[in-house]
Amino acid sequence: MSIAIGAIGGLGLFLYGMQMMGAGLQKAAGKKLERIIEILTTNRFMGVFVGMLVTGIIQSSSATTVMVVGFVNAGIMNLTQAVGVIMGANIGTTITGQIVSMSIEDIAPISIGVGMVIWMTTKKDSRKTLAEILIGLGILFLGMEFLKDALKPLRELESFNTMILSLSHHPLLGVLVGFALTFIVQSSSASIGMLIALASQGVLPLAAALPILYGDNIGTCTTALLSSIGASKNARRAAIIHLAFNAVGTLLFVIVLSGPIAKLVTMWDPSDVGRQIANAHTVFNLANVVIQFPFAFFLVKVAMWLVPDKAEDHADEKITRFIDDRILETPTIAIKSAINEAINMGNLAKDSLSFAMDGFFEGQIDKVKKTFELEKNINTLETVITEFLVKLSNRDILDTDRRYIDGLFNNINDIERIGDHADNIAELILSVNEKNIVFTEKSKSALLIMYNKTKMTYELALKVLDKPDQAMINQVMALEKELDTLEREARHDHFTRLNNNECSTENGVYYLEIVNNLERISDLSCNLVRVVSETVEVA
Repeated sequence: MSIAIGAIGGLGLFLYGMQMMGAGLQKAAGKKLERIIEILTTNRFMGVFVGMLVTGIIQSSSATTVMVVGFVNAGIMNLTQAVGVIMGANIGTTITGQIVSMSIEDIAPISIGVGMVIWMTTKKDSRKTLAEILIGLGILFLGMEFLKDALKPLRELESFNTMILSLSHHPLLGVLVGFALTFIVQSSSASIGMLIALASQGVLPLAAALPILYGDNIGTCTTALLSSIGASKNARRAAIIHLAFNAVGTLLFVIVLSGPIAKLVTMWDPSDVGRQIANAHTVFNLANVVIQFPFAFFLVKVAMWLVPDKAEDHADEKITRFIDDRILETPTIAIKSAINEAINMGNLAKDSLSFAMDGFFEGQIDKVKKTFELEKNINTLETVITEFLVKLSNRDILDTDRRYIDGLFNNINDIERIGDHADNIAELILSVNEKNIVFTEKSKSALLIMYNKTKMTYELALKVLDKPDQAMINQVMALEKELDTLEREARHDHFTRLNNNECSTENGVYYLEIVNNLERISDLSCNLVRVVSETVEVA
């Protein structure tokens, strides 16, 4: 019982330290990690690199793969790109094993001590992030030491030694043990850490460790498989690709390549079994990627066969394009996804305005009516993005990112109101059409000028939301002032026409309402960039 309690405590510290260090590394990566989404849209070659990088930062291949399922479900990534990221994640996860296999436990107290001093003596986000990394690293090594000490008595247990010996002779049994172990702790890095801890106490030879190591790689697939339940077909296919890739690699190495790996890592480090296990884990994942990468399209075909399209199926109708709760696993990337989704919502509002006004000038009422369809989607997006941002704000994030998220709440509210004003304009135009009201050419000309300026102002505001730029912010502010002047001139000219009996009172009511809604859209565009300038570091 004391062995079990000590092992659970050590494993808990190990997992907590790994999570804390990963969170710190992710914050430190900051804007660089945000650019991952842009890289993901290239090809599977870059995908391997991205998978390695992200997993090395967040210290969890399971989290990376779950995020991949989220990207595929959101439509950001296709299956070919997903294959590369999944392969790269398997390489990235070997970093933790390499770290814990090194005999540098003595730095644990120093790392924790230095980290705590930095944490307590600074208010700067960057230094607190460094402290978080140091404390997490120290706790990770501390947990590893607890684990080793707890497992030390196993050397004296004959039954345990007999069981380990049987694993050496029955590799498939070892694979099942590795699968079960990773399934339970939901972390292949923790499983590898336990193998290294056992090896350091002289109770686990390399021959018994290798099959367990291979099984770990299958067990880590369960997280993504569970996450894909209820997701789109392509998301389920991405999870199956992960399973197929690791299962094929495990079979290949158990049957053919286990011997060569054992010889290679033993030659590199003849005396330290812990280092042999860490090196075997790295070699296995690297070799697996090299061998299977040229045949990635077969993995896609297998996934397509297992989750086929049916004739009666229709394409998934998704309003969202960039956000998915699975992406919350990596808050920095989730923030960028939320920004992209807000811009997607903003473009719908822009289209809504265009349909209303272009339909008016072209005399196409069917085009005007499309505004009402878009308005429903805009309202739905506002709800979905808000819920996503609430979940994101509850994550462990930097104060600067929290301010940015607060700003996004305001941004999507303003965009929704812009959609409302476009909807108002469409309603007014329908009423104008139904009552056969005719605007004078001067009135229509003034509306056209004002509409073009409003549209330009709003388009610039959306660009600022995507890439904050002071020059564009100033341009939006200047355009908004011009629109205020145009609005006053439109009112003055209308009253002049009214006094000269050039138009009716009823015409004027509708005309001024359209003018007022256009001016309000320019005001809200100005609000968008003002919020950005207050919450983001502007270039």
